[in-house]
Amino acid sequence: MTNDTPRTQLAALVRELAVVRGEVTLASGLTSDFYVDMRRATLHHAAAPLIGHVMLDLLEEAGYGPDEVDAVGGLTMGADPVATAMLHAAASRGLDLDAFVVRKEAKSHGMRRRIEGPDVTGRRVVVLEDTSTTGGSPLQAIEALREAGAQVQAVAVVVDRATGAREAIEATGLPYLAALDLADLGLD
Repeated sequence: MTNDTPRTQLAALVRELAVVRGEVTLASGLTSDFYVDMRRATLHHAAAPLIGHVMLDLLEEAGYGPDEVDAVGGLTMGADPVATAMLHAAASRGLDLDAFVVRKEAKSHGMRRRIEGPDVTGRRVVVLEDTSTTGGSPLQAIEALREAGAQVQAVAVVVDRATGAREAIEATGLPYLAALDLADLGLD
């Protein structure tokens, strides 16, 4: 793996760590003969740093570099480790990039916030997800972020399952970016 690109290394780790074969019902209610359990990769000591760098590269290649994006994050829980990995990868490159967490609903105590982390009002943000089936989680995050006054620039996922998320996001007028697809994981 040492001479492979970070993206190639990441694909190999996701195949090894996160792809689970066997029938499973997805959060969307759809059934599949495999599951991509991305927490096994996003919380892994070798895969997480790669995710941060690969996702930063993906954004930059698509025109969403450090001068165009202020913060990244998405609906808790899938987006949280991806955003954290990107925050750390950016810091290692000397770049300023904040992360945020979007709750499914505002807390009923404390600050009663739906979006945790640095304030996103007026800031340019990219919504993240580890893997998305229908696009439901990013769409919820987009709605909350827009209500909070953020300028949503794009949606970026680590793994695209090719099951409608791209179409759902692009229907909102936002770009949909994916670092890996099913072919990269040997699932096509």
